[in-house]
Amino acid sequence: MSQPKALDLFQAYAEGKLPDEGGYIISSFFNQQSAYTKYEVVAFAGVKNIYLSGEDLTFQTDGNKIFVLVEPATYPKKYIEPFRRTSTDNIPHRFSELEIYTAKNQTKVMISKEPIMTYSSFTILKSKGINFSLLIYNLPDALDTMRIFFEQSLNKEAGVPTIDAKKASGSVISGIKKFTII
Repeated sequence: MSQPKALDLFQAYAEGKLPDEGGYIISSFFNQQSAYTKYEVVAFAGVKNIYLSGEDLTFQTDGNKIFVLVEPATYPKKYIEPFRRTSTDNIPHRFSELEIYTAKNQTKVMISKEPIMTYSSFTILKSKGINFSLLIYNLPDALDTMRIFFEQSLNKEAGVPTIDAKKASGSVISGIKKFTII
């Protein structure tokens, strides 16, 4: 039986299918009242230990992270730097640290210009409601899998027009290619 390209992270953990050699985790955080969406992409390798703490998974290893923020045109606090927004709306960046792509419907897709390195460990929160954490196995076509995922998710879940979702997903993959591990 062939290895899957992607699995729900917590399902993979429960089934003992987390790769020690590394992979990628995409976590989504959807706003129930609007198309405001956050994604966090983490690359990891050389895992020393993985453990469940409460309902969260902690990986004892270094990781690289990039963030993707989708801000609909109707977002009322678009003038506030992303790192200063409420905990449900923030990412750890200033506008100057983000590549900002404005779609034809005026939705903004903001992508980390540079990855953030986490040293020694990182934690993935258990997804609730419509949110999810997806494990992408480090296979030769992992970047293609993530590009297709972002094209579809940006379009269908975050309301980014198809042509703009394709362009923005290319920028996400460019950011992932800057990761120093994997």
